[in-house]
Amino acid sequence: MSELTGAPDRGALPPRALIITVLGLYVREAGGWISVSALIRLMAATGVDEQAVRSALTRLKKRGIVEAERRGGAAGYALSAYARQVLEVGDRRIFARPGSDDRDWVVVVFSVPESERAKRHALRSRLSWLGFGTVANGVWIAPAHIADDTREVLVQDGLEPYVDLFRAEYLAFGEPAAKVARWWDLTTLQDLYAAFEAEYAPVLRRWVATGAADSTDARAEAFGDYVRALTAWRRLPFLDPGLPADLLPSPWSGTAAAETFFALRDRLEARAHDYVTEGQAPAAARRG
Repeated sequence: MSELTGAPDRGALPPRALIITVLGLYVREAGGWISVSALIRLMAATGVDEQAVRSALTRLKKRGIVEAERRGGAAGYALSAYARQVLEVGDRRIFARPGSDDRDWVVVVFSVPESERAKRHALRSRLSWLGFGTVANGVWIAPAHIADDTREVLVQDGLEPYVDLFRAEYLAFGEPAAKVARWWDLTTLQDLYAAFEAEYAPVLRRWVATGAADSTDARAEAFGDYVRALTAWRRLPFLDPGLPADLLPSPWSGTAAAETFFALRDRLEARAHDYVTEGQAPAAARRG
Protein backbone atom coordinates (compact mmCIF):
# COMPACT_ATOMS: atom_id res chain seq x y z
CA MET A 1 0.00 0.00 0.00
CA SER A 2 2.83 2.40 0.76
CA GLU A 3 3.99 1.89 -2.84
CA LEU A 4 0.82 3.64 -3.97
CA THR A 5 0.86 6.51 -1.53
CA GLY A 6 4.45 6.94 -0.49
CA ALA A 7 7.10 9.31 -1.77
CA PRO A 8 10.69 9.78 -0.71
CA ASP A 9 11.45 12.10 2.17
CA ARG A 10 14.30 13.85 0.43
CA GLY A 11 16.01 14.10 -2.94
CA ALA A 12 14.91 13.05 -6.40
CA LEU A 13 11.48 11.51 -6.93
CA PRO A 14 11.76 7.93 -8.24
CA PRO A 15 10.16 7.18 -11.63
CA ARG A 16 7.69 4.65 -10.24
CA ALA A 17 6.37 7.19 -7.70
CA LEU A 18 5.81 9.71 -10.50
CA ILE A 19 4.14 7.03 -12.64
CA ILE A 20 1.75 6.14 -9.81
CA THR A 21 0.77 9.80 -9.59
CA VAL A 22 0.00 9.84 -13.33
CA LEU A 23 -1.96 6.59 -13.05
CA GLY A 24 -4.04 8.00 -10.22
CA LEU A 25 -4.61 11.42 -11.78
CA TYR A 26 -5.26 10.61 -15.41
CA VAL A 27 -5.39 6.90 -16.24
CA ARG A 28 -8.38 6.09 -14.04
CA GLU A 29 -10.52 8.68 -15.82
CA ALA A 30 -9.49 7.20 -19.19
CA GLY A 31 -10.75 3.73 -18.37
CA GLY A 32 -7.88 2.51 -16.24
CA TRP A 33 -5.49 1.65 -19.12
CA ILE A 34 -2.70 3.48 -20.89
CA SER A 35 -0.38 2.49 -23.73
CA VAL A 36 3.32 2.27 -23.00
CA SER A 37 4.07 4.81 -25.74
CA ALA A 38 1.60 7.31 -24.26
CA LEU A 39 3.03 6.92 -20.80
CA ILE A 40 6.57 7.41 -22.11
CA ARG A 41 5.46 10.67 -23.74
CA LEU A 42 3.88 11.93 -20.54
CA MET A 43 6.75 10.93 -18.30
CA ALA A 44 9.23 12.76 -20.52
CA ALA A 45 7.61 15.98 -19.32
CA THR A 46 8.53 15.02 -15.74
CA GLY A 47 12.15 14.31 -16.69
CA VAL A 48 11.87 10.50 -16.77
CA ASP A 49 13.34 8.76 -19.82
CA GLU A 50 11.96 5.75 -21.70
CA GLN A 51 14.24 3.16 -20.14
CA ALA A 52 13.33 4.31 -16.63
CA VAL A 53 9.61 4.17 -17.49
CA ARG A 54 9.86 0.60 -18.75
CA SER A 55 11.90 -0.49 -15.74
CA ALA A 56 9.44 1.13 -13.32
CA LEU A 57 6.47 -0.52 -15.04
CA THR A 58 8.10 -3.92 -14.62
CA ARG A 59 8.48 -3.30 -10.89
CA LEU A 60 4.91 -2.04 -10.55
CA LYS A 61 3.66 -5.15 -12.33
CA LYS A 62 5.57 -7.40 -9.92
CA ARG A 63 3.94 -5.57 -7.01
CA GLY A 64 0.44 -6.11 -8.39
CA ILE A 65 -0.24 -2.44 -9.07
CA VAL A 66 -0.52 -2.70 -12.86
CA GLU A 67 -1.27 -5.57 -15.23
CA ALA A 68 0.15 -5.89 -18.76
CA GLU A 69 -2.61 -5.72 -21.35
CA ARG A 70 -2.76 -5.09 -25.11
CA ARG A 71 -5.60 -3.07 -26.58
CA GLY A 72 -6.11 -2.29 -30.23
CA GLY A 73 -2.72 -3.79 -31.01
CA ALA A 74 -0.94 -1.47 -28.56
CA ALA A 75 1.08 -2.67 -25.59
CA GLY A 76 -0.03 -1.09 -22.35
CA TYR A 77 -0.86 -1.48 -18.70
CA ALA A 78 -4.11 -1.49 -16.74
CA LEU A 79 -4.55 -0.60 -13.10
CA SER A 80 -5.22 -3.63 -10.91
CA ALA A 81 -8.41 -3.78 -8.86
CA TYR A 82 -6.27 -3.48 -5.72
CA ALA A 83 -4.61 -0.31 -7.01
CA ARG A 84 -7.97 1.26 -7.84
CA GLN A 85 -9.26 0.63 -4.31
CA VAL A 86 -6.20 2.10 -2.63
CA LEU A 87 -6.13 5.13 -4.93
CA GLU A 88 -9.78 5.87 -4.13
CA VAL A 89 -9.03 5.89 -0.40
CA GLY A 90 -5.96 7.99 -1.12
CA ASP A 91 -7.95 10.66 -2.94
CA ARG A 92 -9.93 11.43 0.19
CA ARG A 93 -6.76 12.12 2.16
CA ILE A 94 -4.47 13.66 -0.45
CA PHE A 95 -6.89 16.30 -1.67
CA ALA A 96 -8.37 17.21 1.70
CA ARG A 97 -6.81 20.08 3.60
CA PRO A 98 -5.13 18.78 6.76
CA GLY A 99 -6.52 19.63 10.17
CA SER A 100 -9.72 19.07 12.08
CA ASP A 101 -11.53 20.48 15.11
CA ASP A 102 -12.81 17.02 16.02
CA ARG A 103 -12.07 16.30 19.70
CA ASP A 104 -13.09 12.65 19.51
CA TRP A 105 -10.67 9.85 18.74
CA VAL A 106 -10.77 6.48 17.05
CA VAL A 107 -8.85 3.85 19.01
CA VAL A 108 -7.67 0.53 17.61
CA VAL A 109 -6.91 -2.30 20.01
CA PHE A 110 -5.47 -5.38 18.37
CA SER A 111 -3.97 -8.74 19.19
CA VAL A 112 -2.40 -11.01 16.58
CA PRO A 113 -1.13 -14.52 17.43
CA GLU A 114 2.61 -15.07 17.21
CA SER A 115 1.93 -17.68 14.53
CA GLU A 116 0.58 -14.91 12.28
CA ARG A 117 3.45 -12.43 12.38
CA ALA A 118 2.82 -11.38 8.79
CA LYS A 119 -0.67 -10.23 9.74
CA ARG A 120 0.73 -8.25 12.68
CA HIS A 121 3.22 -6.51 10.39
CA ALA A 122 0.49 -5.81 7.82
CA LEU A 123 -1.80 -4.38 10.49
CA ARG A 124 0.87 -2.05 11.88
CA SER A 125 1.75 -0.98 8.35
CA ARG A 126 -1.86 -0.16 7.52
CA LEU A 127 -2.39 1.80 10.73
CA SER A 128 0.77 3.81 10.12
CA TRP A 129 -0.36 4.46 6.54
CA LEU A 130 -3.70 5.71 7.85
CA GLY A 131 -1.96 8.16 10.20
CA PHE A 132 -2.41 6.43 13.57
CA GLY A 133 -0.15 7.17 16.51
CA THR A 134 1.03 4.58 19.02
CA VAL A 135 -0.25 4.76 22.61
CA ALA A 136 1.07 1.36 23.71
CA ASN A 137 1.67 -2.11 22.30
CA GLY A 138 -1.51 -3.07 20.49
CA VAL A 139 -3.20 0.30 21.18
CA TRP A 140 -3.18 2.91 18.40
CA ILE A 141 -5.05 6.20 18.16
CA ALA A 142 -6.13 8.75 15.54
CA PRO A 143 -8.64 11.58 15.21
CA ALA A 144 -12.15 10.22 14.77
CA HIS A 145 -12.59 11.69 11.30
CA ILE A 146 -10.55 8.85 9.80
CA ALA A 147 -12.71 6.11 11.35
CA ASP A 148 -14.53 5.31 8.09
CA ASP A 149 -11.28 4.99 6.13
CA THR A 150 -9.89 2.80 8.90
CA ARG A 151 -12.86 0.46 8.81
CA GLU A 152 -12.74 0.24 5.00
CA VAL A 153 -9.01 -0.48 4.80
CA LEU A 154 -9.03 -3.11 7.56
CA VAL A 155 -11.95 -4.96 5.97
CA GLN A 156 -10.42 -4.66 2.50
CA ASP A 157 -7.19 -6.26 3.74
CA GLY A 158 -8.91 -8.95 5.83
CA LEU A 159 -7.49 -7.63 9.10
CA GLU A 160 -10.71 -6.90 10.98
CA PRO A 161 -10.78 -10.24 12.89
CA TYR A 162 -7.77 -9.05 14.90
CA VAL A 163 -9.08 -5.60 15.77
CA ASP A 164 -11.53 -3.85 18.08
CA LEU A 165 -12.38 -0.32 16.98
CA PHE A 166 -13.57 2.31 19.46
CA ARG A 167 -14.68 5.92 19.32
CA ALA A 168 -13.30 7.70 22.41
CA GLU A 169 -12.99 11.00 24.25
CA TYR A 170 -9.88 11.98 26.19
CA LEU A 171 -10.88 12.65 29.82
CA ALA A 172 -7.69 12.66 31.94
CA PHE A 173 -4.81 12.68 32.95
CA GLY A 174 -2.32 15.10 31.45
CA GLU A 175 -2.25 17.70 28.72
CA PRO A 176 -3.53 16.41 25.34
CA ALA A 177 -0.83 18.31 23.44
CA ALA A 178 1.89 16.58 25.46
CA LYS A 179 0.26 13.20 24.86
CA VAL A 180 -0.01 13.85 21.13
CA ALA A 181 3.71 14.67 20.99
CA ARG A 182 4.41 11.21 22.42
CA TRP A 183 1.98 9.35 20.17
CA TRP A 184 3.20 10.89 16.89
CA ASP A 185 6.62 11.95 15.60
CA LEU A 186 5.58 15.53 14.97
CA THR A 187 9.18 16.75 14.71
CA THR A 188 9.84 14.61 11.67
CA LEU A 189 6.51 15.58 10.14
CA GLN A 190 7.30 19.26 10.74
CA ASP A 191 10.61 18.78 8.92
CA LEU A 192 8.95 17.00 5.99
CA TYR A 193 6.43 19.80 5.55
CA ALA A 194 9.22 22.38 5.73
CA ALA A 195 11.19 20.50 3.07
CA PHE A 196 8.13 20.45 0.79
CA GLU A 197 7.64 24.18 1.29
CA ALA A 198 11.31 24.90 0.56
CA GLU A 199 11.13 22.89 -2.67
CA TYR A 200 7.78 24.01 -4.07
CA ALA A 201 7.18 27.56 -2.83
CA PRO A 202 9.72 28.77 -5.44
CA VAL A 203 7.85 26.77 -8.09
CA LEU A 204 4.63 28.53 -7.12
CA ARG A 205 6.33 31.93 -7.19
CA ARG A 206 7.66 31.19 -10.68
CA TRP A 207 4.18 30.37 -11.97
CA VAL A 208 2.70 33.46 -10.32
CA ALA A 209 5.38 35.60 -11.99
CA THR A 210 5.01 34.05 -15.45
CA GLY A 211 1.23 34.33 -15.49
CA ALA A 212 -1.09 32.19 -17.58
CA ALA A 213 0.91 31.50 -20.73
CA ASP A 214 -0.99 29.02 -22.91
CA SER A 215 1.15 26.95 -25.25
CA THR A 216 2.10 23.30 -25.59
CA ASP A 217 5.41 23.99 -23.87
CA ALA A 218 3.69 25.81 -21.00
CA ARG A 219 1.20 22.99 -20.58
CA ALA A 220 4.01 20.41 -20.60
CA GLU A 221 5.82 22.41 -17.93
CA ALA A 222 2.64 22.69 -15.89
CA PHE A 223 2.12 18.94 -16.17
CA GLY A 224 5.68 18.19 -15.04
CA ASP A 225 5.55 20.60 -12.11
CA TYR A 226 2.11 19.42 -10.97
CA VAL A 227 2.98 15.72 -11.13
CA ARG A 228 6.22 16.30 -9.23
CA ALA A 229 4.50 18.44 -6.59
CA LEU A 230 1.69 15.95 -6.07
CA THR A 231 4.15 13.06 -5.88
CA ALA A 232 6.11 14.87 -3.18
CA TRP A 233 2.90 15.89 -1.37
CA ARG A 234 0.85 12.71 -1.40
CA ARG A 235 2.74 10.92 1.34
CA LEU A 236 2.38 13.75 3.83
CA PRO A 237 -1.40 13.55 4.43
CA PHE A 238 -0.95 9.91 5.44
CA LEU A 239 1.74 10.78 7.97
CA ASP A 240 -0.40 13.67 9.23
CA PRO A 241 -3.48 12.46 11.13
CA GLY A 242 -5.15 15.88 10.88
CA LEU A 243 -4.91 16.99 14.49
CA PRO A 244 -6.57 20.14 15.86
CA ALA A 245 -4.29 23.18 15.50
CA ASP A 246 -3.94 23.75 19.25
CA LEU A 247 -2.41 20.28 19.67
CA LEU A 248 0.36 21.01 17.16
CA PRO A 249 3.67 22.84 17.58
CA SER A 250 3.52 26.54 16.76
CA PRO A 251 4.34 27.62 14.16
CA TRP A 252 3.28 24.51 12.23
CA SER A 253 5.02 24.12 8.85
CA GLY A 254 2.16 22.01 7.54
CA THR A 255 -0.01 25.11 7.22
CA ALA A 256 2.32 26.87 4.75
CA ALA A 257 3.03 23.61 2.90
CA ALA A 258 -0.67 22.94 2.40
CA GLU A 259 -1.26 26.49 1.15
CA THR A 260 1.57 26.05 -1.36
CA PHE A 261 0.33 22.69 -2.60
CA PHE A 262 -3.28 23.77 -3.07
CA ALA A 263 -2.23 27.03 -4.72
CA LEU A 264 -0.10 25.04 -7.16
CA ARG A 265 -3.01 22.70 -7.78
CA ASP A 266 -5.35 25.60 -8.51
CA ARG A 267 -2.82 27.14 -10.92
CA LEU A 268 -1.58 24.01 -12.71
CA GLU A 269 -4.27 21.34 -12.61
CA ALA A 270 -6.27 22.45 -15.66
CA ARG A 271 -3.22 23.10 -17.83
CA ALA A 272 -1.70 19.77 -16.83
CA HIS A 273 -4.92 18.00 -17.76
CA ASP A 274 -4.99 19.80 -21.10
CA TYR A 275 -1.47 18.56 -21.82
CA VAL A 276 -2.59 14.97 -21.23
CA THR A 277 -5.66 15.24 -23.44
CA GLU A 278 -4.18 17.35 -26.26
CA GLY A 279 -1.80 14.55 -27.16
CA GLN A 280 -4.58 11.98 -26.83
CA ALA A 281 -2.23 10.15 -24.47
CA PRO A 282 -4.86 7.90 -22.91
CA ALA A 283 -7.03 7.69 -26.05
CA ALA A 284 -6.00 4.13 -26.76
CA ALA A 285 -8.01 3.16 -23.70
CA ARG A 286 -11.13 4.15 -25.59
CA ARG A 287 -10.13 2.27 -28.75
CA GLY A 288 -9.90 -1.07 -26.94
